[in-house]
Amino acid sequence: MSINPDLAVKTGPLNLKNPVLLASGTCGYGIELQGFVDLEKLGGIVVKGLSLEPRSGNPPPRLMETPCGLLNSIGLENVGVDRFISDKLPALSALDTAVIVNILGDSVRDYQELAGILDQVRGIDAIEVNISCPNVRAGGAAFGSDPDMASEVTAAVRKATSLPLIVKLSPNVTDITLIARAVEHAGADAISLINTLLGMSIDIKARRPVLANTFGGLSGPAIKPVALRMVWQAVRAVNIPVIGIGGIQNASDALEFLLAGAAAVQVGTATLVDPLVSVQILEGIRMYMKETGISDISGLPI
Repeated sequence: MSINPDLAVKTGPLNLKNPVLLASGTCGYGIELQGFVDLEKLGGIVVKGLSLEPRSGNPPPRLMETPCGLLNSIGLENVGVDRFISDKLPALSALDTAVIVNILGDSVRDYQELAGILDQVRGIDAIEVNISCPNVRAGGAAFGSDPDMASEVTAAVRKATSLPLIVKLSPNVTDITLIARAVEHAGADAISLINTLLGMSIDIKARRPVLANTFGGLSGPAIKPVALRMVWQAVRAVNIPVIGIGGIQNASDALEFLLAGAAAVQVGTATLVDPLVSVQILEGIRMYMKETGISDISGLPI
């Protein structure tokens, strides 16, 4: 008898109809993909990171393909929270899928203000906090590089909103478990990881860095082993759900994260190659569960 697997997952107070989400920064505001993929088949969409005011991002060149990956130095370009609410959210919130808004800032106050604004808006299911941003008021170190700073920004956002709170962790740290525990204790409902690894490339003919900003974030299949290791560690360090991100190109990749204990996964760079890949990954997970006789997604972790 063929089973019909239950793919619904619960990530803290956030209910998802399945574990496959689109990752922030690679799907725009979600609606850009409507002509290519049925977004309502997915568990959720994490929109491009939002700041209080619009940002134009870094000068070009700001993208470069690498062996098995992509370097980007977009610079967090976005329309700002007000335009997102007025221009993007209406169409997005009409979809039957979870809408998760990624937020970013230069100070703790920025994050807190953003969370307070979004808390009053209908159609948003959760907030994801990007703590890879530099704290300009504390010497430029990333919020996510220090447990105390990560805890401070998480606590501030927690006070400003009752929405489910996901904190997205940076991999550019010595011990990911310290940051994971810090944001858990500060009130995070879930964590997502990893954000991009810091990298660079040099044009040997021009004798200068390829990216105008010198450094960029490395994503794509090259980072999957690092991401998987960190997800494995985080799952065993905290008591809140973990969402796996990093180099997921197909269902096998996603299943590795789910087997490691991730409650859900986000698909990023692969969407730039094939907008349909997220739905293909979802169907691959479903098929694997049927073939292995696993009736509920919670039965996947090893």
